[in-house]
Amino acid sequence: MRLVSANFLALLFMCAIGSVFYVWSALESRLERHKRGFTIPGGALPADLSSKTFRALLAVPVAPQKAHLGGRNVTDHTLGSRHYHLNGYNKRRSPRKGSTVKLGGSPLEDGIFWSDRLEELLPVGFTEEDAREWRDRAREYRIVKLETGCGRISNQLATFEDGSKACVRYGINADQVQGETLTYYLASLLGIMNLPPLVLSQLSTDNEQWQAVQTRVEELQWSERAVVSLTQWVSNLTGVVTPAPLRQESSGLHPSLKQLWNQSSDELLELMQWTDLIILDYLTANFDRLVSNLFSLQWDSRIMERDTNNLLRTPRGDLVFIDNEAGLVHGYRVLDMWEKYHKTVLSSVCVFRRRTARRVAELHRRRDARTRLMEVYRDSEPLSFHLGFMSDEHAVLLQDRIDTLHRHILHCKAKYNQL
Repeated sequence: MRLVSANFLALLFMCAIGSVFYVWSALESRLERHKRGFTIPGGALPADLSSKTFRALLAVPVAPQKAHLGGRNVTDHTLGSRHYHLNGYNKRRSPRKGSTVKLGGSPLEDGIFWSDRLEELLPVGFTEEDAREWRDRAREYRIVKLETGCGRISNQLATFEDGSKACVRYGINADQVQGETLTYYLASLLGIMNLPPLVLSQLSTDNEQWQAVQTRVEELQWSERAVVSLTQWVSNLTGVVTPAPLRQESSGLHPSLKQLWNQSSDELLELMQWTDLIILDYLTANFDRLVSNLFSLQWDSRIMERDTNNLLRTPRGDLVFIDNEAGLVHGYRVLDMWEKYHKTVLSSVCVFRRRTARRVAELHRRRDARTRLMEVYRDSEPLSFHLGFMSDEHAVLLQDRIDTLHRHILHCKAKYNQL
């Protein structure tokens, strides 16, 4: 009798455990669907991406790598948000005038390049002088407040002692902090000035910059000596929808597109900035912008009609490329998953800014992208040795992508030079 009772109790216990696991699995599944924010016909992602979305890929574990520049594994920052504060952005620029009217002439020159007249209408985004001044202040000013406002809780909105603000990026490894930082300096080599200024800072009880917020740092459980990035916070920004020439139903942005001659100056100036964005995202293999939209078309046919990830517009119409942590280091690590989409986006464009194309041609000719990027990074960032640099393998990938981009520009020039 005791044996029967014991067996019966054991059976009840196993049933109870089984029920708990069943309920837990269901809740976990629902939670995961909630995090993804979408459902997929058939209930499964394509086989090449298994159960991961493009945002989930930001959490792919980092394989051990050889340290560079004396680097060590520190933090990776997560996705940011659209909450950026206007603080000195283009203070010295006069408002753009007459840009809502037709250009009155060809928007292109020499076949594939945006005209000099358009270049004159396009103000510099974050000027190097203003960026340098902001970086100097951001390294010296004490942080007096940390709060939510830059996306995930692992990111914080920092207020400096002068009232200006910055987004602080913190994570679990170096991939995304490196990606954000190196993308910023690669953009500067290319003359692309749409990225907010960025500096690195090291969390430490000995660092006067962080002493006023030590309690908050402890609450966030941020690690001592971790390297984080501070990015200028810009407000009054709005979302940006992919322009018609770059959508899936279009033949692409090329010189024979008649629509170009019907665009207003504002629309042409925005397209100019998009061509720089596509070049930068191709070189850095950043999948968390237009490429992710292209990928999502397989279950959301209207994705291109909604705001593009990590791309915002100022009231003046200037585009701001934010949250570039998916580029370079991390983007290269998952490149096999995304390369076909990167190639598709690049092949859709055959119009370029002349200055950007010249910078690409120079990096191709000199074949020194790694050296030049390392130099500007090390010269500009005192903490570069703590954060580290890209691996030799990734440096080769960067040079290869520069070479591929240069060949693509030459192909476009040969195809459209007689127009």
